[in-house]
Amino acid sequence: MKNAILYLSALPLVVCSGGQPEETRPNVIVILADDLGLGDVSAYGSSTIYTPNIDRLAHGGVAFTNGYATSATSTPSRYALMTGMYPWKNKEAKILPGDAPLIIDEEQFTLPGMMQSCGYVTGAIGKWHLGIGSGRVNWNETVKPGANEIGFDYSCLIAATNDRVPTVYVENGDVVGLDPSDPIEVSYEENFEGEPTAISNPEMLKMHWAHGHNNSIVNGIPRIGYMKGGEKARWKDEDMADYFVDKVKTFITGHKNKPFFLYYGLHQSHVPRAPHDRFVGETTMGPRGCDC
Repeated sequence: MKNAILYLSALPLVVCSGGQPEETRPNVIVILADDLGLGDVSAYGSSTIYTPNIDRLAHGGVAFTNGYATSATSTPSRYALMTGMYPWKNKEAKILPGDAPLIIDEEQFTLPGMMQSCGYVTGAIGKWHLGIGSGRVNWNETVKPGANEIGFDYSCLIAATNDRVPTVYVENGDVVGLDPSDPIEVSYEENFEGEPTAISNPEMLKMHWAHGHNNSIVNGIPRIGYMKGGEKARWKDEDMADYFVDKVKTFITGHKNKPFFLYYGLHQSHVPRAPHDRFVGETTMGPRGCDC
């Protein structure tokens, strides 16, 4: 899968130099998207997908046409971004399941930690996919270590990808909206007794499965991995973009008087592609063209 990174404002290494006063330190937002190619946005010439907001950023700043990545896949690219290290030097920096432990050591030098040391308020919102906890995660308690332990003051994330369980939001280590009487269980090895899957209950699907996405069903969509419980906490795919945008807006407005660093990991254009109804039919490319 491809990864696109959009840097707003100046480079972090520049803004952290020299002990500048707060009013001269620019805010920094890094937006990272999976499966988004150079030609998928109209600012770079797409005639099938119209991306006016991305275009405004490109036309109001600097648009790059040549770039290099340490990795073009999900977890490794994020590992490199957060640590500055070549990901293939860490054998754990591979595509992770949703219950994988955090692969960044708490004592490791990180981009958000550096920004904190420069006086920035730091936030991570959206897709994480760097592991969380220390193994055999209990999703019904505060999960540590995670983004907050490697330099982020605030985090609201999905643990892995939107096609993997657990299909819940994790805010500062806690599952959002969890009912204690309906605890979450997650397994990437075997299903829980009596729980439907895409194979056993295809009549429950609103989206056909492909490439192994045939385990637990959430919101009519088949996932990778098995999940039981946490019904009230489960996200609705069509509302995810609005949910995260609201979190981003709250973070930005809440820290508008201080320098801030925000990492925003888009859950789209990664599969499953389930855009909100108001975007359906906006392009000739089906769901793939409605989630930019």
